[in-house]
Amino acid sequence: MIEKIHLSIVREVERQGSLTAAAGVLCLTQSALSHTMKKLELNLGTDIWLREGRSLRLTQAGQYLLGVAERVLPQLSHAEERMRQYAQGERGTLRIGMECHPCYQWLLKVVSPYLANWPEVDVDVNQRFQFGGIGALFGYEIDLLVTPDPLYKPGLRFEPVFDYEQVLAVSRRHPLAAAAHVEPEQLLNEVLITYPVEIDRLDIYNQFLMPAGISPKRHKVIETTDIMLQMVASGRGVTALPRWLVEEYADKVGIAAVRLGRQGIAKQIFLGAREADIDIDYLKAFVELARQR
Repeated sequence: MIEKIHLSIVREVERQGSLTAAAGVLCLTQSALSHTMKKLELNLGTDIWLREGRSLRLTQAGQYLLGVAERVLPQLSHAEERMRQYAQGERGTLRIGMECHPCYQWLLKVVSPYLANWPEVDVDVNQRFQFGGIGALFGYEIDLLVTPDPLYKPGLRFEPVFDYEQVLAVSRRHPLAAAAHVEPEQLLNEVLITYPVEIDRLDIYNQFLMPAGISPKRHKVIETTDIMLQMVASGRGVTALPRWLVEEYADKVGIAAVRLGRQGIAKQIFLGAREADIDIDYLKAFVELARQR
């Protein structure tokens, strides 16, 4: 029978690179760890690892077991933590994942009053799940996902919390700074700066440039919002961001917001959660506060 310890061993050996290091992490002796896995291999009738000199290589069966471990262990950990919270009467931690680079500043404005209203709840914001948060929700690694592009799946629910307009951010010295709006062909000779996101998930491409068959002169990727805006302010390129964010930085760094097309690009921010958790009082309170902010 496959037990939790077997999954933990497989995962830690893969992470640590050796039986000895994995045994140390799991507080086992190497001989106990080896005996446990040898017994499992005998019971299953197949090898988990193959030895190649001093190193171990997972077999196909081992690779499958590692995949099971990566899915199941976070869920077991989540269940154990929930049980501990129930036993001790605690609320626990609200874990939030981000699929929206520029939303971090907005999120801080929600977290501050939320912590004041819910002193028994901690908030953990994890940006490792940028542009891959659906799997983190299903894997019980986060409880809420902040995203402008909800992916509706059975078992998940997305709640819209606010509307915004995606605009072009340019230097105040840029010729487009005073324009009422910009057309796609006006970006033909521009350096377009974006976050490190697939092009088909960037609104300025899929809702503005690509329908017109236009590409910018160059596409430059920058991870940090502050550096991106400094580049724009110095005339090194243009970028597309929420209007509220551009206006917040406008006087600080010397940038201006220009509408993308005559009609503009309207967007929404959603909070996604597992349907089974959506009525938890402290989670529901965060969603309601997010709508107010």
